[in-house]
Amino acid sequence: MKIEQIYTGCLAQGAYYIESNGEVAIIDPLREVQPYIDIANKNNAEIKYIFETHFHADFVSGHVTLWEKTGAPIIFGPNANPKFKAHIAKDGEVFKLGEITITCLHTPGHTMESSCYLLKDENGKNHALFSGDTLFLGDVGRPDLAQKADHITQEQLAGILFESIRNKIMTLEDDVIVYPAHGAGSACGKNLSKETVGSIGEQKATNYALRSDMTKEEFVSEVTDGLLPPPAYFPMNVMLNKEGYGNVDDIIKSAKPYDAKTFELIANETNSLILDVRTEEDFSKGHIPKSIFIGIHGQFAPWVGALISDYKQPILLITPEGKEEETIKRLARVGYDNTLGYLKGGFDAWKNEGLEYDTITSVSAEFLEKIINDEVLIFDVRKPGEYSNEHIINVPSTPLDFINDHLSEFPKDNPFYLHCAGGYRSMIAASIVKARGYHNVIDVKGGFSAIKKTSIKTISSACSSALQ
Repeated sequence: MKIEQIYTGCLAQGAYYIESNGEVAIIDPLREVQPYIDIANKNNAEIKYIFETHFHADFVSGHVTLWEKTGAPIIFGPNANPKFKAHIAKDGEVFKLGEITITCLHTPGHTMESSCYLLKDENGKNHALFSGDTLFLGDVGRPDLAQKADHITQEQLAGILFESIRNKIMTLEDDVIVYPAHGAGSACGKNLSKETVGSIGEQKATNYALRSDMTKEEFVSEVTDGLLPPPAYFPMNVMLNKEGYGNVDDIIKSAKPYDAKTFELIANETNSLILDVRTEEDFSKGHIPKSIFIGIHGQFAPWVGALISDYKQPILLITPEGKEEETIKRLARVGYDNTLGYLKGGFDAWKNEGLEYDTITSVSAEFLEKIINDEVLIFDVRKPGEYSNEHIINVPSTPLDFINDHLSEFPKDNPFYLHCAGGYRSMIAASIVKARGYHNVIDVKGGFSAIKKTSIKTISSACSSALQ
């Protein structure tokens, strides 16, 4: 028996390759499926099943393409209603894979079709649970994503999730391995661990939602407390996972390289979004006017999904040379398929043509330390939880996720400063407000990590509340 976790850090997502006696099951594959096929071919094995734990909201799964390429059936748990051919498993249905079995455990609550898959080894012993978004390490799946689709409240979903956890998961042996669909950084939970593999026993001992003395009412209250609104692209990804989508290879082939002047012409004619995925430093030094920065080196795809509201909008790319195909692929992972092309030769080609470009002023935390006073306007674009933990005194919270809702708070004429934790998100925010006409924006390099090393006074929200 072979189990391989294929973890994608950008999405904080785990897909799984399971092999026994020449037969393979894939669980929650990414949209680009060739790597799974290559592993199976290398091992002289055949993909027999494609298991989906639920209709994913945070990425476009590769189930449809993998089915088209291999003929292996797609398997969902009860209540799933895809628009393509699939096997809808019954609760407790067993699938034989070589010398092992995989059992569907229907665990609704995150969504109503959510299911886990229990792997039993050659001796029939419970070995591993592929827990999808039902159980994470340190958390459980958020119960607010299926409200509209299933005409149910998040409190009702949380109550259903409580029963699933208690009746289907906590009854398993402590040594059963837990393989979740996500780790830290995913928006599918609140308190996910950085670890990507655990055990039932560890979760019973450490996961707040699996306390043995916890009442249903306490579970509902704690699981729903502090939930931020889900990213705007989630419903679109659910739709694609439910209805089907195009082959990512075709999307990559259709994107064309453009010289600088043609790139400019295409951008104007198509009203395309110009997306620059280089580093913060490179973007700061020079970028095409009104382009948006989201660096390929960070949590690229989730930020694209959170900030680009129209997934059908044409996109033109500025990338480091050699990163064009990777960027298109990572956009497609979250359903942004309308990439028209990219600037051949990168930003240098634009400059070499003598075309107009813009810059963003960046200053050090030490510079901010020297000039800070009550008149200096600073905005914190980190997440609310980071802000609550500690922030600069008298600096408001304007989270990047909802930056467009805060535009009216930024001055049009006077300079103002943006910071995040390390500099990645503040440059994204700066690019957005710059594109909206706020040319007086200034980025703080190194973010709050650098600010903490200065004498700039900070405070936690807890302390702030206590002082009031």
